[in-house]
Amino acid sequence: MRDVFCRSLVSQAVDPRLVFLTGDLGFRALEPLRDALRERFINAGVAEQNMVSVAAGLAKLELRPWVYSIAPFLYARPFEQIRNDVCAHKLPVVLVGNGGGYGYGVMGSTHHALEDYGCLLTLPNLRVFVPAFDEDVCAMVPLLMQFDAPAYFRLGVSERPAEYTVPAYCCWRRLIPGDGPTLVVIGPLAGGLVGAAKGLSLACRPDLWLLSELPVQALPEALLESIGRSQHLVVVEEHTAAGGLGQILSYWLASMGLVPRRFSHYYARGYVSGLYGSQRFHRAESGLEPDAIVASLYKERVSD
Repeated sequence: MRDVFCRSLVSQAVDPRLVFLTGDLGFRALEPLRDALRERFINAGVAEQNMVSVAAGLAKLELRPWVYSIAPFLYARPFEQIRNDVCAHKLPVVLVGNGGGYGYGVMGSTHHALEDYGCLLTLPNLRVFVPAFDEDVCAMVPLLMQFDAPAYFRLGVSERPAEYTVPAYCCWRRLIPGDGPTLVVIGPLAGGLVGAAKGLSLACRPDLWLLSELPVQALPEALLESIGRSQHLVVVEEHTAAGGLGQILSYWLASMGLVPRRFSHYYARGYVSGLYGSQRFHRAESGLEPDAIVASLYKERVSD
């Protein structure tokens, strides 16, 4: 997604308000943006706290700063500056975290973002945007250029099946219909789930929904109808259970008095074996492989 993100932001470079700050990252990826922005492209160095505070100052001057780094360096290291300088003043700073979830693989826990949107959603005025596909990045960038509040933009790797047409962007989308469990996913795992589920019969296929923005502000009627029908809600996210989408949806449904008979939550379980490996390795240890998730739901459906 990073290359698509770069191209999308280059298309916005004609807006003189756009300023881009990077924490000494983006070599061999962001050069087109650097060339398009020139003096509005700032390498802030390995000084993330200062970078966020500078971005807040730029936003106060009615500019549109975008701040870029590897995800945990962006939300964890400068958390105080995000809280006090950006969110408390509701400034339109876009925080771009690359490598959501286990995206940086063998580089280990220091580079993994497993609790990012859970932490950031505790702050006032901030909204989280999580693209699942490259097409989402193209839609989100111009939207964020006009967004008048703090935002966290969580980048990963698009996993769209080659033959799949991504629905037009909106906060909630039904990716494929099904008469099986109601499955809600956030982030790039959506592509793998589409690929794993599309070959199943309608009766056994999960009703697959994608959420792309947090916090949740409303639940679509069609989603509520699906949960009421299936009585089995499944949530999949490459994030810890604490503060994650599973907890958020559970709260919403409980407050509405709509509690399904079954609830399944697939989430990032940290480091089960104590080893580091690829993103796929960590997903497998957490039970986050799309094929395995869909196969398990299929077996349950058949046995019912």
